[in-house]
Amino acid sequence: MAITPAGALWLQNYFDLKDYQLTHKSYIGSREHQELAANGDVIQVFGPRYAPETDSPEAHFEFALKYDDLNLDFYHAVFEKIDFEHLSQFVCSSLSGKYKRKTGFLYEWLTKREIKLPAAVSGNYIDLLDDKKYVTGHIIKNAKWRINDNLLGNQNFCPIVRKTAGLQEALLLDLPAEIEKLKREHSPQIFNRAILYLYRKETKSSYEIERENPSADRMDRFISLLNRAGTLPADQVLSEEYLTFLQNAIVDERFSVNRFRDFQNYIGQATLQYGEIYHYICPPPSAVEFLMAGLRITEKKSAGNNAIIRAAIVAFGFVFIHPFEDGNGRLHRFLIHDILARDGVVEKGLIIPVSARMMHQIQQYDSALEMYSKPLMRRIRYQTLEKGEIKITNQADVESYFRYPDLTYQCIYLSKIISEAVSLDMSDELLFLERYDELKKTIQNRIDMPDKDLNQLIMFLHQNKGVFPNRRKSDFPKLYEEEFSAIQQIYQQIFV
Repeated sequence: MAITPAGALWLQNYFDLKDYQLTHKSYIGSREHQELAANGDVIQVFGPRYAPETDSPEAHFEFALKYDDLNLDFYHAVFEKIDFEHLSQFVCSSLSGKYKRKTGFLYEWLTKREIKLPAAVSGNYIDLLDDKKYVTGHIIKNAKWRINDNLLGNQNFCPIVRKTAGLQEALLLDLPAEIEKLKREHSPQIFNRAILYLYRKETKSSYEIERENPSADRMDRFISLLNRAGTLPADQVLSEEYLTFLQNAIVDERFSVNRFRDFQNYIGQATLQYGEIYHYICPPPSAVEFLMAGLRITEKKSAGNNAIIRAAIVAFGFVFIHPFEDGNGRLHRFLIHDILARDGVVEKGLIIPVSARMMHQIQQYDSALEMYSKPLMRRIRYQTLEKGEIKITNQADVESYFRYPDLTYQCIYLSKIISEAVSLDMSDELLFLERYDELKKTIQNRIDMPDKDLNQLIMFLHQNKGVFPNRRKSDFPKLYEEEFSAIQQIYQQIFV
């Protein structure tokens, strides 16, 4: 028996929605099996007994609800094409069936069109999302369909996070326990010194990701903001007024603004031969306000979930909305720290070098952004106007992509970054400070020299990997050649 598409894949073919991304593709065949694609997508073949009762869009939509991944962006496109009368009859044919009720709820939720019921739905309330398969939000009860709406947002903005094997593994990270382990292994003095340095390293790295070299004043302002992460109510932090205040604090004052953008923004690069290359076209200005309002709802509805998941959906949700012309990336990384501190997994005043780890593995960071931007760029249509401005010409076709992002990959990515930032970057910094103190003390026991000179000497030594540079020896005219050799040997004993 040849395999035939079913569920979401059947609907994609039937309605010619080829530009929509499906993470679970189903077929009906004679032998059941499942395989995992290189990008993490699932391809599954079901036996004949799973085949939809009819080859109709309604029956295949019900199959998709049962077996495929939830995809609100795709569902919206299907509902725009499906016959309303046929869908209404299908839903009303069995109001006791949970998938009929879910279909009706989702149709009304996504299209804002009403399905008139022949009678009131009775029975127990059912969860819209299975919490074994999805990260869920606080429940809002829908009396008409007797549905527990446990989505992570509302119609303005609602991310989906699937509990894939990769995410389940990421959720095993016990961040407070990892930090406490470092505290036990190092003295409070060393730990506190490391944190002071990591604030500056995190700030510098966040600017470096944007290829910027900030002034000392802007560095200090960003450090001050990081120190206050998690101290204000989330609804205030995500407000237009406060985010604008943050944006003004971290960008060059010439590019500060007084509100969210009111123009079409994009991320691209100019080339001499081919003009502008667009990597990501941001949501249209008319969508920014309602998307940001939805992001605030998502922060509320997701409360109580894993803090790293919350940090990912809020921070990546923000950067994909891109409400400012400049500063979005730095604010996105600030929001990661804000959620971690707000949820208490990182104590206030402590910093995890997230940006430093991102910068160290910049290609992975780019991939996390491109996993969202590339599918959009295959769908979006636009015109180039005067002065390099652009206009989206199929806004109705892509608006649901901005509203309903699947952020599973970004959640997994951030979990790995945070884990490595603690186990590698923080651990290395603490170990470095211990070795630095040991090196400094050992050299002082041999050569009693001013502290300022000693710190500079160690800096030159460390920068040149333990070999003191000849061109710098003239900076220390009172030291003998054999003393330089001895210092190098001490360094090798401690650092290598």
